[in-house]
Amino acid sequence: MLRDLRDRGLTAPKLVVADGAAGAWAAAPDIWPEPAEQRCWNHKIVNVLDQLPRAVQPKARELLTAIPYAPTRAEAERQRDAFAKAYGRTYPKAVAILVKDWERMAAFYAFPEGHWKHLRTTNVIESPFAAVRLRTDAAKHFKKVANATALIWRMLMVAGRRFRRLDAPEQLAAVYDGRTFRDGKLVKEKTLKAAA
Repeated sequence: MLRDLRDRGLTAPKLVVADGAAGAWAAAPDIWPEPAEQRCWNHKIVNVLDQLPRAVQPKARELLTAIPYAPTRAEAERQRDAFAKAYGRTYPKAVAILVKDWERMAAFYAFPEGHWKHLRTTNVIESPFAAVRLRTDAAKHFKKVANATALIWRMLMVAGRRFRRLDAPEQLAAVYDGRTFRDGKLVKEKTLKAAA
């Protein structure tokens, strides 16, 4: 699929957002080695909570869901470490899952703050396909592939009417040009040269 997108003219994206599926992470660099990588926070939180007993999950969920909404990467790391301190001794597997792939969990901080809510999760892609899955599962099987294809495209076109537009579209040019963002704020060229 990625090769087909590339061959039809899709240039390398600046960021790839995916869940924890190993296949996605193995395939993307073969096609586009240059993009940053962001894992889905919703999937990560569910995976961490799966390692905790039900009685502990409400408090843990509260701590976990705050992490990707931290205003800075440093604050997100502080909250991650606080979670690790609170649960690390009794539930080390949960903490190991949270800490694993941290660079991919915090990549969105290097993009405009207005884009963060679009970048933290894959749900924007998964939600329309849930409706398609529901309809195609109910039909079980189609006599003709063309009928199934027509139904799927029709469902996606209907779902597309409700898609949200990207917030802060004025920042897209800066992202496309490769400008540097730190904690969601555009870094001025003078600041970059002084830091180097």
